[in-house]
Amino acid sequence: MTLRWLQALCTVWLATLPGANGADWPQWGRDASRNMVAKESGLPESFDAGKMDFDTEVVDAATTRNVKWIAKLGSQAYGNPTVAGGVVMVGTNNESPRNPAHKGDRGIVMCFNESDGAFRWQLVVPKLGAGKVSDWEYLGICSSPHIEGNRVYVVTNRCEVVCLDLNGFTNGNDGPFKDEGSYMAGSGKPALTPGASDADIIWRFDMRDELGVFPHNIASSSVLLVGDKVYVTTSNGQDWSHVNIPSPRAPCLIVLDRHSGKLLGEEQSGISTRLFHCNWSSPAFGVAASQPMVFFGAGDGYCYAYGPEPVKGADGLAYLKEIWRFNCNPPQYLLDDGKPIRYPSPKGKSEIIASPVFHNDRVYVATGQDPEHGQGVGMLACIDAKGAGDITKTGKKWTYTDLHRSISTVAIDDGLVYAADYTGRLHCLDAETGTVYWVHDTMSNIWSSPLVADGKVYLGNEDGMLNVYATGKKLDVRQTIDMGAPVYSSPVAANGVLYIATQTHLYAIAASGK
Repeated sequence: MTLRWLQALCTVWLATLPGANGADWPQWGRDASRNMVAKESGLPESFDAGKMDFDTEVVDAATTRNVKWIAKLGSQAYGNPTVAGGVVMVGTNNESPRNPAHKGDRGIVMCFNESDGAFRWQLVVPKLGAGKVSDWEYLGICSSPHIEGNRVYVVTNRCEVVCLDLNGFTNGNDGPFKDEGSYMAGSGKPALTPGASDADIIWRFDMRDELGVFPHNIASSSVLLVGDKVYVTTSNGQDWSHVNIPSPRAPCLIVLDRHSGKLLGEEQSGISTRLFHCNWSSPAFGVAASQPMVFFGAGDGYCYAYGPEPVKGADGLAYLKEIWRFNCNPPQYLLDDGKPIRYPSPKGKSEIIASPVFHNDRVYVATGQDPEHGQGVGMLACIDAKGAGDITKTGKKWTYTDLHRSISTVAIDDGLVYAADYTGRLHCLDAETGTVYWVHDTMSNIWSSPLVADGKVYLGNEDGMLNVYATGKKLDVRQTIDMGAPVYSSPVAANGVLYIATQTHLYAIAASGK
């Protein structure tokens, strides 16, 4: 491992060490490993989300318990909150406009005070205009913002990577990008005048214009920031026919310079030629056998590991060198009586939508499909990260096929893996052997990922129920809390506070709350 990458790894590690009252949650998965575990204490086991007037969508604060503050979001929120630098950020849509100057369907990232939930500023992104095929109506921004110092990195609904000033326009228009007014207005419309409640864009990288990417439904990757590099999934996918791949040569994973947004390299594994549907998984990072690696769950059903430093190819371009790949679809999902099983058959193969999780020289990742395709067979794989080449056989530590299709990232703590599937079940397994200890059916579809914090597992579902479990090898359901609206976002915990985003509201929950 080079000194540069050792320094980068130490920076990532130090940034996530817990303080006296816990630690920040600055990115999707808390740190670069993407392991959904928070080092917190004193989080409430139970609380009341309060009564909401469904006409006005106002929550009566007097009916809440252990709720520190509530912030109104749009009508849909799929991205996960991030907390750092004294702010909380989350993606949503524009169905509850914070600024009347921004009208209609937009992708939105809202920034709130961590202390009291007061609104500070927002990123406003016009729609692509392609409709459901590339920028699904009212989905908003599904990427989780990554907060690093005074900068924020996020993937927009327009398939862009943008770097923002954490302070918005309150400290002026910084960086080389100076046309926020035209950007917010949208193509062909008069420029708006940015104000204190608007985002200050430092730089912008358009993956459609620069790389020919064709996003399917929505661009939804959360960025991975390691040292001076930003790694991003492109969301390249099929067109409306669900047969044709418009951009088979476009990369599925790229790396940019964090300061300028300049393209530094891309994968050349040919993933886009083998896509089942799309690439939505967010990359992870870890070091195994002294080798730094970027892990990527791809749209062809393989999990990949790449060297993080781009290298020049024979064509003079820079590429991420593939270290290994692992097929996360077992043979029985590929053939039925010797005939290929057509995607998206419930008994057939899946891509990877969940993020790979790196833990103790292993990678844990589950397969799944677009929830529109319904339920079906899936698999959770535990992969030895120290191999090279195609390690489908040699890198297999264990696999678990009683997990149905999943879009949830696992959480690993105290030798246990907590994994949710779209069917609505939470599975607890031994991280070393894959032995199953218990399975609990929440009775509703799950998009959310489980969070382990303070001896508890928090997990939301589509019916708007937050299930709270005690950690351990025995099933112990402690609470089932009605949040009043579907929970597609994943719970996070930071600095002694639990954050739950429903489709319409962001809740800050603490034992010291009202």
